[in-house]
Amino acid sequence: MRLYTRTGDKGDTSIIGGRVGKDDLRVEAYGTVDELNSVVGLAVTELDPEKFKDILADLETIQHELFDCGGDLATVNGKRAFKLQQESIEEMEKKIDVYIQEAPELERFILPGGSKGSAAIHLARTVTRRAERLVVALMRREDDIHPVTLKYLNRLSDYFFAIARVINFREGVKDVEYVRSAKVFRGGKRKEEKE
Repeated sequence: MRLYTRTGDKGDTSIIGGRVGKDDLRVEAYGTVDELNSVVGLAVTELDPEKFKDILADLETIQHELFDCGGDLATVNGKRAFKLQQESIEEMEKKIDVYIQEAPELERFILPGGSKGSAAIHLARTVTRRAERLVVALMRREDDIHPVTLKYLNRLSDYFFAIARVINFREGVKDVEYVRSAKVFRGGKRKEEKE
């Protein structure tokens, strides 16, 4: 198998159902999802396999789902069925609910960081938010974007926040509160989520 194809040497690329410029918003969106997948892979290398067996299993599933997400974003005009399903979001919500109970209760915003594993997950969280913003922009321009993709990315950033805190907790590292933060959480949830 030859790795290079030379088909993109003029600045365009194949997607499922056509070709677009490599600077197309659709390519930027699924490229950012690919970047996110790599950041998750990096985070995996920072986690102890025994201490974080549950989280590592989750992250492997998420990496597969991110491949599905990227493929769905690269599909135009219904050229193939979407792979990412609502069930993935529902499973993730269950896991968030479990993990949020494990870490100490939170009242204020925290600084990203702590242990290496937690810092890597916070990086994944922020790349997820960038991917989410790009998908929103793409959805405003195109009408063939799978709606589950946006919901999945939105929930995924919440999941990463929850496990970043659990990782620090299991490592015995305290989260550092943002010193100028007002009290924005009640019982682990943001105020506006309760109201």
